[in-house]
Amino acid sequence: MTIKLPRTSLRSMLAAGAALLCLGYLAGGLASQAQDFHHDHDHDHDFHGFARGSIVLSGTVYIGNADTVTPGEVLPHGCLNTGPATNPNPAIVNVPLLSTNQTPSATTTAVTVTCGYASDNGEFPNVSDGHNVWNNASTDGSFGVSSPIVLWNLSKDGDLLGTLHVPSDEIVTSFSSKSELALNRSADGRSLTFMGYRGGPGCPTLTLDPTTNILTQGTNVGPISPTASNLIDVSASSTPGLCDPTNPAVASYAGASNPTAYYRSIAEVDAWGHISYTEGNAYSGDNSRAVIKAHNWLYYSVGNDNSGGLSKKQMPITQLGFNLSHSTGAELFIPFTAPHVPPANNMISYFVFSGDKPGKDTNFRGMTIFNNTLYVAKGSGGNGINTVYQLGTPGVLPTPANAPAGGTVNEPYTILPGFPNTAASTNSPGGSYPFGIWFANATTLYVCDEGDLIYTQNQVINEQANVADAGTLATAGLQKWALTTTPGGNQTWVREYVIQNGLNLGVSYGVPNYPASIEPATGGCRNIIGVVNHDGTATIYAVTSTISQNGDNGADPNKLVKVTDSISATQPAKNGHLDRFETIRSARAGEVFRGVALAPEDDYDHNR
Repeated sequence: MTIKLPRTSLRSMLAAGAALLCLGYLAGGLASQAQDFHHDHDHDHDFHGFARGSIVLSGTVYIGNADTVTPGEVLPHGCLNTGPATNPNPAIVNVPLLSTNQTPSATTTAVTVTCGYASDNGEFPNVSDGHNVWNNASTDGSFGVSSPIVLWNLSKDGDLLGTLHVPSDEIVTSFSSKSELALNRSADGRSLTFMGYRGGPGCPTLTLDPTTNILTQGTNVGPISPTASNLIDVSASSTPGLCDPTNPAVASYAGASNPTAYYRSIAEVDAWGHISYTEGNAYSGDNSRAVIKAHNWLYYSVGNDNSGGLSKKQMPITQLGFNLSHSTGAELFIPFTAPHVPPANNMISYFVFSGDKPGKDTNFRGMTIFNNTLYVAKGSGGNGINTVYQLGTPGVLPTPANAPAGGTVNEPYTILPGFPNTAASTNSPGGSYPFGIWFANATTLYVCDEGDLIYTQNQVINEQANVADAGTLATAGLQKWALTTTPGGNQTWVREYVIQNGLNLGVSYGVPNYPASIEPATGGCRNIIGVVNHDGTATIYAVTSTISQNGDNGADPNKLVKVTDSISATQPAKNGHLDRFETIRSARAGEVFRGVALAPEDDYDHNR
């Protein structure tokens, strides 16, 4: 895809400016000269720009049908095993060891690759029959279906003002990856950013020896992979610069001539809906989640990688494992530059806690930049510590120019004092599951906790059936944290309270044309954004998480909610309109909400 800009020199100016930034020489006037960027055409002729003072909601709509998936077929497509699809014989990939770990008798380490299969067709859950495409998640650990991205422009009360349909031949997301499509407004307020998938050069051919079950990877580069809706397991695909032969997500469609590969790409949308793209090779084998454009005109992102078969012991002793563990977590991207090839990219703060799998302790989902400092949240996975981290030095955003010796990968990391700091917070009932984070000021931080999402049967609370467990009911929702000074003079964050009123945690709600047997209930909240009001309150907008018996609760229709809180309060309000959530928009069957942000604005839209 060729990206055209309104002046022929603009892209070269941006690329040159980014390169100068890496050397520490960026001229202050460059950013002001490059405020306008445009794609080569308007994406939606009915869209006339985002309204001033409004909000933007990101999401996706499932457009597959029964034929999208064929029951009994091998999944992911292109995965190579012998034997029946429902009980295959795993393939073996001999992955080269690092030279320092090789011996005369051992230069490789064996990794098994097991394929899955389709256990249902491609129908979205409906009231006409019992099919459910998300049943396939139980038989294909990589399962997802690519789908179009939608940006809904809403009033602050949830009224629809306009809809930007992002072309799915340019970028897609994965239904039902619940952690994707976070939406952030740039530091200068002029644009929105999100991440998705764009097809790149395919990976080398894989060949299976049916006698030995040994799988080998060639050296050729495949054709450009398609970007479209209804592709399978794109969110688990390799990136073009990091082709993992142990990843079962080989191809995105049946009959592909080569393994497919997808960039984890940044989309930047201006106030008029024009889009530009920057490609990346990070997050191979998993999903990119959020990205912010800072005042320095660099992109900062978070995500996860590695759906391959390398064990925690094999990760640090193979080049493949080293590359994967150093191209995940928090990353830095330079707009419009060619994607770096791992591990020579700009990962920020690499760390591994004792006994954990390298690359999984940095499985970040939420992020924000406040006072020129990068903060991220980890709230999923079985490794590491689920908590809120500060990456880099306070007041100094990491860049290649100011990085410590060895690069941005060696930037320091800090768990915010007072936040969970042990593995007990991770992947357990009642644990910590932070997602979106937003600072109202330097001493007040709001954190959305999505809950553990454990479905609890046969439970009645306040004379209503309730499917949330005790851990979710205790801490899920919007947490308010205050920075306080201890008697010893140290500063620490204290959780003042959790705002839950109006969320109706654990209480199932009906969705038209959706099966009653898998009706969802709100489990907490995910991505958020807030506004500080003139009266000392803050209004926070949040996207909810869900609990259900669906095959993948990330596919459940969820909600956009808002709540207003007194920033100085140390206890939740008991009466009145404060600290009570209001639902301002509900997803329909086949629709999910992902991110929310304030609408972008520019200086030339006085007539909007």
